[in-house]
Amino acid sequence: MFLPRRTFLTGTGLLALDYLLTACDSGASHHFQVKLLKDSIPSNLFQEFRKQLPQSVKLDVSSEKQLSSLYEQLENWHRPPRRQKNNTGFPPFWTNSSISPTVPDLITIGDYWLKLAIQHQVIRPLNFTDFPAWSQLPQFWRSLVHRDSQGQPSPTGSVWGAPYRWGATVLIYRQDVFERLGWVPSDWGDLWRPELKGRISLLNQPREIIGLTLKRLGHSYNTLEIESIPNLKAHLTALHHQATFYSNDTYLQPLLLEDTWLAVGWSSDVIPLLAQGRLAAVIPASGSALWADLWVKPVRASQPTDFPDLTQRWINYCWQLPQAVQLSLLTSAASPMLATFPPSRLPPSLRQNPIFNPTPQLFNRCEWLSPMTENSQQQYARLWQSVRSQ
Repeated sequence: MFLPRRTFLTGTGLLALDYLLTACDSGASHHFQVKLLKDSIPSNLFQEFRKQLPQSVKLDVSSEKQLSSLYEQLENWHRPPRRQKNNTGFPPFWTNSSISPTVPDLITIGDYWLKLAIQHQVIRPLNFTDFPAWSQLPQFWRSLVHRDSQGQPSPTGSVWGAPYRWGATVLIYRQDVFERLGWVPSDWGDLWRPELKGRISLLNQPREIIGLTLKRLGHSYNTLEIESIPNLKAHLTALHHQATFYSNDTYLQPLLLEDTWLAVGWSSDVIPLLAQGRLAAVIPASGSALWADLWVKPVRASQPTDFPDLTQRWINYCWQLPQAVQLSLLTSAASPMLATFPPSRLPPSLRQNPIFNPTPQLFNRCEWLSPMTENSQQQYARLWQSVRSQ
């Protein structure tokens, strides 16, 4: 299936984190285990949180490079324990009969996988009763994780996850070029302007590029039956002829070299480059595709009786001002709590970042990508192949 954005990305900043946090407290009687997407939390946040824990609690942190790997592990943990092969010649009761994997207390998944995780019963709801930080989280984010038992959004459903950072698909452009042109990109329709022919970089992602074309035509990113939409193929073909470069990981290079002037990309890729002043980025005015990283609780995670609040304590810690600021500054993605803090308490680099501070109206025009049916995947694949072959 067509997977969202960060399936393609790998991280480097937390390479030593697993060892750093598990090499201590060998005498601890309880383990609080967290598994996350590499580079999605600064390592110093874990180190500071560890200092707040009782000495009898050991913080174990491990990471994976891809969100798809994290979700796959969730599914694997839900399967029956693997039987151990008996090569001893003794009856089975003389050997360990099964191998049970260690399941963390919390794990990161992308919002894209939340519906599947609920439907497949691989996670359990979080308990946010009498949890002040939950009431401070903007309603936009609470509605993302309030789901019924089938994974559908429901205001009366359980809380299935806790968002801790987010990003969007954005337009990225060279400021110097557009100063000469006398205008700046603001919406998807600008990609079709004739003066940009041969000067555009696109993601090599059918879901993203077909999705933004649907958005331009007034449809949803999550439209399933695309073959019945008039002019979709014509608009997508015209966009293909505008583009000169497709890539999921090197699309910014021709932009930096001025071989292209405008690109469609992911906010987390461009944010580290904005301070240089050559590039700018904007969430298109008609709305875009959003992504979020969530904390969820595996259904097979243990439920400790001595420290039942560790999950809440960690999530609450992530949502506090100092941690939300550090996460937003160091991971190239925004904490969902930024909008709840007075702007005067945020550093200028966050306060003045247009991607991190969209208006509520713009947020409401954006969408979360949902998993597609097999039939829809085939429709997207046929259209993409047909257009790209021209």
